Amino acid sequence: MKNINKNLQIEQLDRKIKAFNKLESITRLSDGWVHSARTALGMSLSQLGGKLGITAQSVKEIEQREKNGSISLKNLKEVAQALNLKLVYGFSAPEKSLSKIIKNQAYHVAENIVARTNRTMQLEKQANSSARIKRAIKDRASEIIANQPRHLWD
Repeated sequence: MKNINKNLQIEQLDRKIKAFNKLESITRLSDGWVHSARTALGMSLSQLGGKLGITAQSVKEIEQREKNGSISLKNLKEVAQALNLKLVYGFSAPEKSLSKIIKNQAYHVAENIVARTNRTMQLEKQANSSARIKRAIKDRASEIIANQPRHLWD
């Protein structure tokens, strides 16, 4: 039951991540979204400040914080609403999905486990063939993926 729920959770989040993967190619605006949207709408700093209940200088500070990456999501959401826009927030996955991230990590962990075992066997003059080692890694990775033990991310 635990694995079924975990797999369902991964599948649902993967669908959402897949939508954001399509947005990876959008380049960051050099002046930031707040400044770019405000000026495109023809709104002054004081006009946006009025909508937010803050000073023009505070709006300028918000724009600067966005530009240097220190703005909060709460502030961005408030500004977006004042501009009649909506903040969209999420993750994209360079490896294209959570499932792929888990699979890659499982293979990494499996390679380490099998390598340790193989070193011990070599010391005992019982070394395995490279084909057997590859099969052992694949089998161990499949087991790790199925069980997703806590040590997966250690």
